[in-house]
Amino acid sequence: MSVRTRLSTVAAVALTTAVTAGAAALLAGCGPENPAGESAAPPAATAPSGAGTASGPSTRPGGTAAPTPTAPTATATTPAVNGTAGNHLTISNGTDHVLMNGTSVDFGTVVRDLAWSPDGAKAAFVDGAGNLMVANPDGSGRVLVARAPGGETWSHPTWQVSAVVPGVEVPLKNNIFFAAAKGGVSRLKGIAATAVDGTPQVLGLGTEEGPDIKPLPQTGNTWPSAAGPHGTAVYANSDTGEVYIRDDFLRQQGGPLLPGSQPALAPGGEDLVFVRAVGGHDHVFEGGVAERPAKDLTPGAATDFTEPAWSPDGRTLAVRAPDGIYTLPVDGSAAPVKISTYTGLPAYRP
Repeated sequence: MSVRTRLSTVAAVALTTAVTAGAAALLAGCGPENPAGESAAPPAATAPSGAGTASGPSTRPGGTAAPTPTAPTATATTPAVNGTAGNHLTISNGTDHVLMNGTSVDFGTVVRDLAWSPDGAKAAFVDGAGNLMVANPDGSGRVLVARAPGGETWSHPTWQVSAVVPGVEVPLKNNIFFAAAKGGVSRLKGIAATAVDGTPQVLGLGTEEGPDIKPLPQTGNTWPSAAGPHGTAVYANSDTGEVYIRDDFLRQQGGPLLPGSQPALAPGGEDLVFVRAVGGHDHVFEGGVAERPAKDLTPGAATDFTEPAWSPDGRTLAVRAPDGIYTLPVDGSAAPVKISTYTGLPAYRP
């Protein structure tokens, strides 16, 4: 059964069970709250310094350097200068601080490419030494999951979580995928999310589905994004310029979906967004793992919109631009609206 056909027929049967059990497989945790409420201004304490970018290959297709963020001031005229109050949005920018809940949380170590577990209980990121770390939402309880070898750059971790679904035979998974670049060559690697100072393995990508069976590209793969109840992931290949699907339902299979980069899989695992150059700017498109035309969500873009992230309810996207973070509806019914003066990698905490 092909990836696209299988996803269409099984999703309705397995979704509720898999999401519930998958969340139970992760440790419970709680994050920092904003005691002043959603409309309160962020504190006037020291703001993140430096203009971090997502680490690793192919993180800024537009090639524009992010400006140094400006420290927020706690005044009535700037009630949400970092744009994260009351909306689950977080922003990591390569400093020790992560913006969330309308404030700045000190993780006690450099945080690059932060990604949340599907239940929001844990954060995975790459630290200042290039290692893969997991921590609680307030930065406490840091665990070294894997240590990056010399000369290898790790980037963009993503959580692959699924539960055993009776009658569907979906195996239990609780892994972290990421891109590993060395000597100009990028591969996808994976490791158990519960590992401590473990050794990641190169992900097997198998062969392309369909009648013309052929090996999938094993190098040039970047920007993995996993979601949904079956351990499905998408990723980009810098050599072919296409977005691929990696299906882990009963056996590993996959194939190219459409031209683009920086894909992000929707929480349900059926839809995705990605970046594609149009008229000299990077636009954000929406598509699906099942074949259907992709839709340009930013047709009037006069700047580069990159690094899209899904809100937990699947209705809103956060995207990065050279001058900050914007949000827009997934259905394309409105243009992007700037909500943050900070630049960094947007991610939503479920």
